[in-house]
Amino acid sequence: MAKQGEIRMTTFVLVHGAWHGPWAWSHVEKVLQAAGARTLTPDLRAAGDQGLHDHARTVIAVLDSVAEGDVVLVGHSYAGLVVREAADARPGAVGHIVLVDGWAGPDGSSMFSLAPESFVDAVRTAAETFGGGHRIPAPPPAAFGIHDPDTAALLTERMVSQPLRTFTEPTRLTGAVDRITGTAIHCRPQSYPFDRFGADLGYRTLALDGPHDVMLTHPDHLARMLLRAHRSGNEKREV
Repeated sequence: MAKQGEIRMTTFVLVHGAWHGPWAWSHVEKVLQAAGARTLTPDLRAAGDQGLHDHARTVIAVLDSVAEGDVVLVGHSYAGLVVREAADARPGAVGHIVLVDGWAGPDGSSMFSLAPESFVDAVRTAAETFGGGHRIPAPPPAAFGIHDPDTAALLTERMVSQPLRTFTEPTRLTGAVDRITGTAIHCRPQSYPFDRFGADLGYRTLALDGPHDVMLTHPDHLARMLLRAHRSGNEKREV
């Protein structure tokens, strides 16, 4: 694990995935802060018909607020696409990108372009049937690998619907993001090929046993992996 002195000036920007909120990172934040790091958790929840680019601008504003120090930009699930677009706009502000079971791809990628057809069809049907055609209702906790009754109740209470545009809007990347060191953490057993998404981008891939919402079930293990990713990123930059 990285020593406290090594991360004293490090900020972890933790970006939640679809249907979730900053609350999803609360336990991970405690571990990172105890190790000496700073944490910021952008809130992508909003009423109306926001898209991926709107969410990227929210993260960019947070990056612009960090005055000094290393920034590790972390995106869970859908937010893998968001953090890559944000980092592409501010490549000088981000030292390392970490995807946690993150959807990601080259310029022009979207959730719908990366996901299997069965996923796309199910989401469109849910939005048309229960979301007025433009919002996606939150799936049941089991869809995120959560079966513990207490954690499932938390998810059911706190998750919100997701704008459909966030899944259809393609990323806009100039290529600057590809010069930033990246790590892709994929949970096992896998639900989608998150290891391949990371490997195809040239990211280091690491496995973590746990469900898709691993930040809720294994926050200590995930936080330690984030700290190790930060340390390995610094070592690569020093070579």
